[in-house]
Amino acid sequence: MDLYPSIDIRAGKVVRLYQGDYDQETVYGDDPIAVAKSYEAAGAPWVHVVDLDAARGDGSNRDLVVAVAGAVGTPVQVGGGQRDGSLLDAGVRRVVMGSVAVSDPELVERLAREYPGRVAIGMDHRDGEIMVRGWEQGSGVTLDDLVQRYAAAGAAAFVVTNIAGDGTLQGPDTAGLAKLVAATDVPVVASGGVGTLDDLRALAAIPGLAGAIVGKALYEGRFTVEEAVAACAA
Repeated sequence: MDLYPSIDIRAGKVVRLYQGDYDQETVYGDDPIAVAKSYEAAGAPWVHVVDLDAARGDGSNRDLVVAVAGAVGTPVQVGGGQRDGSLLDAGVRRVVMGSVAVSDPELVERLAREYPGRVAIGMDHRDGEIMVRGWEQGSGVTLDDLVQRYAAAGAAAFVVTNIAGDGTLQGPDTAGLAKLVAATDVPVVASGGVGTLDDLRALAAIPGLAGAIVGKALYEGRFTVEEAVAACAA
């Protein structure tokens, strides 16, 4: 299982939200490039970046995201407001399509064909319902709906966030993730809730789980990137 240490960017700063709530933000720094370089130096196989302003539709950190991707040799995966392949053309290895995968599936399917292996589907959900627009709106679409549609469309991966656990450090939804991994051949990357190395070991024990995104636990010093990489390989 690969570790995806996360850099969530809002107004150019490194932040974390609690359960996706923009009013519950903690700022952890003002240099996303330095954070990405530290992840690379620690041996992370990926760097995961989220543009929170773009996700909400009230701004963009595109230039900074491109700079992050250009500053490291480690592959960079980017989510948050992605609606085209421009970041893929600018050096980002993989984009995560979230809201647009619900609102314009034909566009996402076309991009998956144009950029094989580089378009992942973001599945951010509350109790199985996909949430959109920075997690602030319900979609009426279920997790299973997206799995069925995009497994057939050539998705590179499913990035799955149980919003109830995101930013809480209370542990990941291992049961739900195990069920999803067993139901699809598309690689699944888990996101949300990791607070300890034992949480990572529990995820790594799910047969076939491809990766785990970790943010707040790293910022708060619960463990190091080196320790997390080792736990993912256990």
